[in-house]
Amino acid sequence: MPNPLDGVRIIEIGQALAGPLAGVIMADLGADVIKVEKPDGGDDARLWGPPFIDGDSVSFHSNNRAKRSITLDIKSAADVERLKTLVRDADILIQNLRPGIVDDFGIGPAAMMAVNPRLIYCSIWAFGNQGPLKLAPGFDPLLQCYGAVVSLTGRPEDPPTFCAPAINDTATGMWCVIGALAALKQREATGKGCVVDTSLFESAVAWVQGPLNSFGVTGMLPRRHGAASATLAPYQIFETADRPICIAAGNDRLFVKLARSMDHPEWGDDPRFSDGRIRAANREALVSVMQPVLLERTRRDWLGIIGEAGVPVAPVNNIAELAETEQLQAMDMMRTLPGSDLRVVGLPVSFDGHRPHPRGDSPKLGQHNTEILGVPA
Repeated sequence: MPNPLDGVRIIEIGQALAGPLAGVIMADLGADVIKVEKPDGGDDARLWGPPFIDGDSVSFHSNNRAKRSITLDIKSAADVERLKTLVRDADILIQNLRPGIVDDFGIGPAAMMAVNPRLIYCSIWAFGNQGPLKLAPGFDPLLQCYGAVVSLTGRPEDPPTFCAPAINDTATGMWCVIGALAALKQREATGKGCVVDTSLFESAVAWVQGPLNSFGVTGMLPRRHGAASATLAPYQIFETADRPICIAAGNDRLFVKLARSMDHPEWGDDPRFSDGRIRAANREALVSVMQPVLLERTRRDWLGIIGEAGVPVAPVNNIAELAETEQLQAMDMMRTLPGSDLRVVGLPVSFDGHRPHPRGDSPKLGQHNTEILGVPA
């Protein structure tokens, strides 16, 4: 079947994660993504290992599949002119270089849109396109700290704790794609391109919108609750006789079902647990009656008992267990890159029941110089 972005050409001046992730999403959706890399070493993510395959990190392969790589030195006036030539026929440009560099070297939005007024110019910043930190560099951990994510993660007695996945890089790459696709739609009506700006800081703020909004109302700092929700109960990890499980009884009806499935229907009538707000306020009392019961049976037992009652419940898997789950196989999310034995996670979206398949392996540095620029690779 045709891909949604067939015929769309993208210039990606991307490095590390957020920019390349935006590019690879659109590459899997069918766009022709030309990745511009510096001649000396290319994208730093090529060295983000181990593990490595064919000299490049698995992370690089995963986030740069199905792209074409060229090398240009943006400090060179001749190479800037080559870039402008490519931009004339492009629909979207994505860049996440160090803040301020694109204007210093004459490849910022004004310069590129002067060449192609229909261009959608997407900039990914660290702290945003204005304000006192506009030109400050940043990576995901810094923004987890500055954006207060670490202050909400972990148990109350723990030090500030990172969320293990690079959540701000990932979210910012996705916001970039959302903005670019919205701008494409807008261009259909106006005939003009536009500038799309997003940043790791904005993504970090979006992640903590609930606590930040609540603080604006109450003036109270949120507490950390470890592996439990701050507002719902029971909505957390519990121990069983052997392995932990997560129970998410997110409303009163589910709590009544849970209590019955655990052979304690009286919990549903207990005034301490009568509705969601009261249960959250009496979380410790609720956990104190639930945890001993859960320790009487194994994880497998409780997954069956609670699951059959219609209450959301799941095992606490590690990565190896996730890799072996029937659900992962059924959803066909792991994809083998064409021309390679490497299996990577595919796009988390399907069209008419079909998940877009990676259309190629990741490129070698400068592999497409001859094809695109007419110069030796």
